[in-house]
Parts: sequence; C-alpha cells; structure tokens
Amino acid sequence: MRAVSEVLCDWEAVIGLEVHCALTTLQTKMFCGCKLEFGAPPNTHTCPVCLGLPGALPVPNKAAIESIVLAGLATNCDIMRRSLFYRKGYLYPDMPKGFQITQGPVAFCMNGFLDLHVDGPGAEERPDPPDAPQADGGYVARIGIERIHLEEDAGKMIHVGGDGGRIAGATHSLVDYNRAGTPLIELVTRPDLRTPEEARLFLQKLRRVFVALGISDCSMEKGSLRADGNISLRRRGSDGLGVKTELKNINSFKHLHDGLAYEICRQAAVLESGGTIRQETRHWDPVSKHTIVMRVKETADDYRMFPDPDLAPYDLSDEFVARVRAKLPELPDQKAKRFMADYGLPDADARILATRVGLTGFFEAGMAIAGDSVRMFAKPLANLLVNDVPAAVGTDESFDLAASPLTPARAIELVRLLVDGSISSRQGKEVLAAVLRDDEDPAVIVAARGMAQVSDIAVIESVVDAVLAANAGQVARYRDGKRGLIGYFVGQCMKATDGRGNPRLINEVLARKLDEQPPAHPAS
Repeated sequence: MRAVSEVLCDWEAVIGLEVHCALTTLQTKMFCGCKLEFGAPPNTHTCPVCLGLPGALPVPNKAAIESIVLAGLATNCDIMRRSLFYRKGYLYPDMPKGFQITQGPVAFCMNGFLDLHVDGPGAEERPDPPDAPQADGGYVARIGIERIHLEEDAGKMIHVGGDGGRIAGATHSLVDYNRAGTPLIELVTRPDLRTPEEARLFLQKLRRVFVALGISDCSMEKGSLRADGNISLRRRGSDGLGVKTELKNINSFKHLHDGLAYEICRQAAVLESGGTIRQETRHWDPVSKHTIVMRVKETADDYRMFPDPDLAPYDLSDEFVARVRAKLPELPDQKAKRFMADYGLPDADARILATRVGLTGFFEAGMAIAGDSVRMFAKPLANLLVNDVPAAVGTDESFDLAASPLTPARAIELVRLLVDGSISSRQGKEVLAAVLRDDEDPAVIVAARGMAQVSDIAVIESVVDAVLAANAGQVARYRDGKRGLIGYFVGQCMKATDGRGNPRLINEVLARKLDEQPPAHPAS
C-alpha cells in the first residue's frame, strides 16, 4: 500500500473520535456506593445495583456530574440544564443488567470545540491546512465536539487459554465486575479531523485538559482513557461522506495514529480497485500492523434505547453550573499564553512547559525563586528543561525530574552562572550532568573543578594580544577579508585560558582589536 501522506493527496479522510474517560478521582461508582479501586481483587467491589439484581435502584453520583460539567466548560461546550438517563441494550457478559445506563439525545454537555495546533512533520500529512501557516510552519484546526455524556462502564473480561489474552482461541473467559458501574464520560467529536496526526494530537490535548481538571488519571495503560476512531474517505473536492469503519478500543496515542493511517491506506486501495467499504468495527493489531474485522457495525436501532424509568430527569441550576465554573483551574493553553506574556518565552517553549505536567510546576517554582530576574532567566531555564535535561538523561525511561537531584533552586543557580558568564554553555552541560550524578550544588561543582570563567577584561585583553602577536600571518589574512578566521582566534584564546575564558568577552575584544588599523610604518 502507498504511504498515508501520498494517499491523502488524492483522498480526503473524514475522522471522528469517541473518547471514553473513566472518572478515576472519584470515590464511588456512578449509581451506587461501591468503592472505586484499580487493581483490587476481582469482584470485591460490587453490590445489587452494579450487578443489576432485581429491585435495586440507581442513584446518580453528584460528584460525577460536577466532573462532566467541568469537562464541558473546559472544552467550550454548552451546559444543558435538563437531560435524561437512558437504558442502552448491551447483551455482553461484562454488563450483568443486560443494559447500560447512559444519556440520550441531549447530554449534559453539547456543541463544544478545541483548537488544535499542528506543527512539525505531522503538519505535512495534511495537504490543505485550514488556515494560513503559523510562524513554525504549522496550522491551527478547530475540532468540533458534538457532545460529552455520562454513563457507566462495563466490567472487565479476562480471556484464558488463548494467545495474548484475546478471545480468539481462548478456552474460557472470566469476568471481574469491579469496574462495572465506574463513572465514565464519553466525548464525541464532529468529523472534523483530517489526518491521523490531528487525531493523535487531539487525544493528547484532551488528556492534558482532563488531567489539569483533576477528574481522571487518564492512564491509557490502565484503561481509564480509551478511544474509538471512525473513518471514511472521499475524493478531494467532494462534499459527500463515504462509508465509515470504526477502530475500537485504541489504548495508546501511537496505536491511534498508526491504526488510522493503515485504515486510510486500506480503504483507498479497496476503492481504487473498484471495491466497496463495509460499515464494520475493526481491531488494530500493533504486532501485525493491520486492522482486523471484529463485527458488522450495529445501528442505533440495535441498542433499543429508551428513558430509564428508575431515574428522573436531571435538572442543573444556574447556581450549580456557576459553582462548578468557579472550580476551573488554569488550563494548558491559558498557561502557555501567560508564560509568553509574563516571561517572554517563545511559543514553542511555552507550549511544551505548559502541557507537560512535570515541567510546569518545576518551571513555575524556578520563576518564583528568580524574583526580579524572571525575564532574564526564563528562556535559559526553559532551554535547560526542554533540551539539556533530556539530552543528559538520554534513554533512561525511569528518570523522574521531581525525584532527581536537580531542584528548582539548583536549576536557577545553574542558570545564573550561565547568564552572568561565570561558566560557558558547554560547561553548563557538564555541571548539569554532575548535579544529576553527584547530587551537589552547581556552585560547589564549579569551584571544585576550577571551572569559573575568566572575565577580567585586563586578563582577556592580555591573552588576545598574545594570540594576535603569535599569529601575525593569520591576522593579515583576516584583515584581507578572511573573516571566518575569527573562530580560529577564539579557539586559541580559549586554549590559552585552559577553556575558562569568557567567550563573549573574547569575541568582543578580538573583534575590536582585529578591526583596528595596524600602525603605519615610518618612511625610510
């Protein structure tokens, strides 16, 4: 099959996501008082309500409704004041009631959006970006959110005896109902996504928003964040919609991207050979890197949805919504804009620092220590966190900045040494590595290794004079136009100072002295 970027030159992909997020920070389930606990012994957190026993009556979890309203406010949704819970037919053994309690046509949150910044190689997947290119060569796409509704999760099926825990080939299956009834929000986008990269970035951004809200740990490894991808193709320039397929239960950002990319190429190959696409649910196999048919897609009629007779219509007051709105924290996009305005950071650095939870708190703690020097220290600190620390730790996946010897105070101390010229940038990397390895303060490391730069202007001028006197021929070539020799002179000066000369001062003094006219020789 052709590469996805090549296929997208001829075909337009129409992609929508259904994102399921378990509200893991709550204490109890959606409609009963059973405890929420990941990893508990199987079937130890169940009751007549979540097991669907006759006569058991559900009671909505108010904290879950607060969480979904938070999610809606953070994603620019309209908060609907009245909505209903429905019963949705669900005839699988991991939901013992035979139905799932969810929401009907009107959800708590409707008609929202998120703006998506796409840059780097990912921006090249889309041949028709929706607006003028940004400064970094990327673009911004507005992704509509159709709804966010609240429902209960199913239990967990464990297939035994097969290959890789899959139902195919299993000898029997076990069911753990601890997860049954877990509060779950489902966000449904409009079909506004056009590339696998946009889908991946949308899911990543949504995860950051939900984590910032404190409503979920959004762990894809634990299954608390999952995504289904719906995708169809149409010829470029066409307004119609093709037949869609669904990729079910994607549990990593990479799998979402790769599964959608494969499905785009597969559908294009089928259509170009004269075939037709069937509406079906497919599974992405990351080992074989293929999608596999799971079942023919159900229609809405198959779910036989109707209002739950045990749950009255739910009304949200203006006062309730206002109280929830007051709990909204500063979201990543807002934080990035503040970093740019308050600290003068470039857009790329601000976005990285604002969206990576471990870096955000560290950077802000450093800025608090910097005091009046925040604008002077912000960019060097950002460079330290975004570039130098990852380079120093390399592929060590166990590295945890918060638990490392590099504290915000030490980072600011290192930045101060760099800014005031006490050490060079090369020496800064050496000091950083020593801090991480030896758990010592930067100033102690600099003093112990004799790394302090020579910044005495008289000493620098003396060194420069000596280097120029010893290289008269090179000086003449420089003055004849070989300006690239400045690097040679800097190197000789650094060598003469054992690498401790202040490069900025050396460059300034060299430029001044080399541009001075040599004294004229008296006529004989």
